[in-house]
Amino acid sequence: MVLSWRRMPHPVFAGFLLGLMPAWRAKELMLIFFSVAETLAHRGTGIEILPGGVTEDREEIARERMEWHKRRGDTVVVVSASIDLWLKDWCEAQHVELIATKLEEKDGRISGRLLTKNCNGREKVRRIEERFDLSDFDHIYAYGDRPGDRPMLAIANERYYRWRRI
Repeated sequence: MVLSWRRMPHPVFAGFLLGLMPAWRAKELMLIFFSVAETLAHRGTGIEILPGGVTEDREEIARERMEWHKRRGDTVVVVSASIDLWLKDWCEAQHVELIATKLEEKDGRISGRLLTKNCNGREKVRRIEERFDLSDFDHIYAYGDRPGDRPMLAIANERYYRWRRI
C-alpha cells in the first residue's frame, strides 16, 4: 500500500509531528482514514516479498539469515509494528511465526482501529514473552533496524542492528 503524504489528514500529521499525539494513535487514525481495501485485496494472494520499505538487498540478507536459522532448527519469529495482514502471507510462505499489530474486525469488516497495542518498543518484548518462555531457549538472536527494536534487542544474547552485530 502506498500512502501519499498529500492525502494525510493534516490534524493527525501535525499532532504527531508536534508530539501531541502518540505514534500508535496517529497510526490508528491514518489506518481509519486510508482505505484498507488495498491491504485486503492482497489477503490470501501468496505475496512472497516483504511489504513496505524493505529494500531488495536487505530482503536477501533477511532471507539468508532466516534460512540459516531454519537449517539449525531455530524458532524464527518476525516481530513487527506493521499490521499483521501486511506480513501474514509472507511469513506463512517463509514458514516463520509472526507477532505484529492487529486490526479490529467487526462483522467481517476491518475497522482500521487497532485490536492490539502497537507492537513497538517495550510492547515487542511483552508480546514475545507472552508467547514464549525465553528460559526454554539456550541462545536468542535478535535483528532490528528501527529505534523501536532496541528493547527487543536488549533481551537477546546476540544482537544485530541494521545487520551489524552490536
